[in-house]
Amino acid sequence: MSKAKKEIKLFNRWSFDNIEIKDRTLENYINLKPIIIPHSAGRHEHRRFWKSSKVSVIERFTNRLLSPGFIGSRIKGHKSSYHSGKKSKLLRNIKNAFILIELNTDQNPIQVLIDAIVNTAPREETTKIAMGGISYASAVDIAPQRRVDLAIKYIVQAIGARSHISERMLEENIAQELILASRNSQDSRAVKRKDEIERIAVSAR
Repeated sequence: MSKAKKEIKLFNRWSFDNIEIKDRTLENYINLKPIIIPHSAGRHEHRRFWKSSKVSVIERFTNRLLSPGFIGSRIKGHKSSYHSGKKSKLLRNIKNAFILIELNTDQNPIQVLIDAIVNTAPREETTKIAMGGISYASAVDIAPQRRVDLAIKYIVQAIGARSHISERMLEENIAQELILASRNSQDSRAVKRKDEIERIAVSAR
């Protein structure tokens, strides 16, 4: 008799079963394929749009945190992120952050991350339109793929800001921001940023 197929879990701890994406328009752009370690060795790098359909959203979040200067360049006095080029170290921090999320919320941390992305994905933004030598801002709807990109960007920037103004460990800041964003709390810097973008777009209609 053959053995039952073993379930693939993130870090051999958290299941991908029953994870819900509450915004249906984002379903095709959030990859929840079960993986153990979110590291694909850049197989998507030279293939257009693969990051949305082929790369786990957890790896996309990790890679964004890893980007040299992505956090630091937006914070005065800091030129680069703490983990530039050290993905194995960052993965340990994310695992520890997910443990903290599970202890504090009694929820699957994968679901918390997905809720945070959905809650921080803006629906409208502004773009400049030039006509007859005059340029003005106009509100435009945001494509679902860009909404996910912006949500991950805002969450990472919020984590970076928290890391530079507090003495907490990085995993604590990751856990705190994801929990607040998943609850759509105004204490989340990423949620505040999303609301600001949408408020500007409303005024430019």
